[in-house]
Amino acid sequence: MNTTDKVFTKEIEKQFEFDNEVANVFDDMIDRSVPFYKENLSLSINIVKNYLKNSDKVLDLGSSTGTFLINLAKSNPTLKLTGIDNSSAMIEKSTNKAKAFGVNINFNNADFIDYDFKKNKLISANYTIQFIRPIKREKLISKIYNSLEDNGLFLMSEKLVSEDKKLNKILIDEYYNYKKKKGYSEYEISKKREALENVLIPYTEEENKEMLKNAGFKHIETIFRWCNFATFLAFK
Repeated sequence: MNTTDKVFTKEIEKQFEFDNEVANVFDDMIDRSVPFYKENLSLSINIVKNYLKNSDKVLDLGSSTGTFLINLAKSNPTLKLTGIDNSSAMIEKSTNKAKAFGVNINFNNADFIDYDFKKNKLISANYTIQFIRPIKREKLISKIYNSLEDNGLFLMSEKLVSEDKKLNKILIDEYYNYKKKKGYSEYEISKKREALENVLIPYTEEENKEMLKNAGFKHIETIFRWCNFATFLAFK
């Protein structure tokens, strides 16, 4: 099976979705589409593991192929790890991948809008919240806050927009140049942008922080930022 991302080398007749075709190439897609993805993943795990004790519960929303949880399991095999994704293709991929790495993770095929999170020490959402319709987004963040234990953490990585129109265009151009350097053609970049329109709806850094504060988080730290991508760590 070819695991190189060629999804947008052809005409796409639908909006972007995490179907079987995307699941098969997702690891290559995210590595080439999200700047410093591996470095940020490693950084995030190195930070959050300092707040986790043995047997703590961790929930990953939009767990995709399970990379975050698999790497977290390697750092502490005693953690109780659960991933949720509404794509059955992603769940199959992540389950097989976890088995291959010999780590114990529970992956569930579900819509996390309706899913009972129970209580967790850490909840993570890596480039996931941006796909939730804005009308449902604040309610989900409140649900996440209420599902955390006292002194729990929420790790959230997101694509951003800038309030300054000129700067926003500069950052987008930098991002497109990044993708070209990663081997994507102008056609692929254009087609993916069209497919993601009205599917991925980013907020500004300030809007994301305000949303987290409104849910009750007492402190929010930006632990990573590159152009229009950022990772936030929010403390309950």
